[in-house]
Amino acid sequence: MADIPAGTGLGSSGSFTTALLKALHAHNKNLVHPAELAAQACEIELGRLKEPIGKQDQYIAAYGGITCFKFLPDGKVEAWPLKLSAETRDNLDDNLLLFFTGYSRSASAILKEQDQKSKQADAGMIENLHFVKDLGLQSRRALEAGDLREFARLMDVHWQRKKQRSGGMSNPKINEWYARAMANGALGGKLIGAGGGGFLMFYAEDKSKLRHAMRTAGLKEVRFRFDFEGTKLVIS
Repeated sequence: MADIPAGTGLGSSGSFTTALLKALHAHNKNLVHPAELAAQACEIELGRLKEPIGKQDQYIAAYGGITCFKFLPDGKVEAWPLKLSAETRDNLDDNLLLFFTGYSRSASAILKEQDQKSKQADAGMIENLHFVKDLGLQSRRALEAGDLREFARLMDVHWQRKKQRSGGMSNPKINEWYARAMANGALGGKLIGAGGGGFLMFYAEDKSKLRHAMRTAGLKEVRFRFDFEGTKLVIS
């Protein structure tokens, strides 16, 4: 069962794969560390199925929490919890809002162009990806400093740069909704996942104004809270 439909940018395939592996390990009475669980999920999706995706979905599904990952050239992955104050974590929990666009799409189709251009050492794509990597480092510093307005600004910068990677990353309706949100309380935001559909996420201090504007535009909000357990067994 799933609370969220597939193809909406929230890492459903990575979550499904880690969950299936966790269940199989439990059936065989094996204890498995989140790092091993995520690595096995990546081997299935990237190694065997040849999906043109990254490793971040499998790793965050396995670990949970607000976690930093460092993906090394040799394929290894380092993980550690982000150093957030309780106040910053609570403000993130309260002020991040998620709205469903109504569109679903295949991440593979969107990412295939990015994957091909990266392997061809396309200068524009490589520069774009390095820029986004630096935004990730800036976002970590902003979060650890408790500067959530700066974090929101960086989300917007990320989204504007991300749209340049592919013509399929956005569409006129998504751009319209994004502009509407930014004019009605959102301090920053982005389309979650590979692009082309799924969920818009915004950071807003005036949440009532933003909710009203998005509801009026026909978008449905999906409430969420942070999970700090990662992939786990639920016995009923």
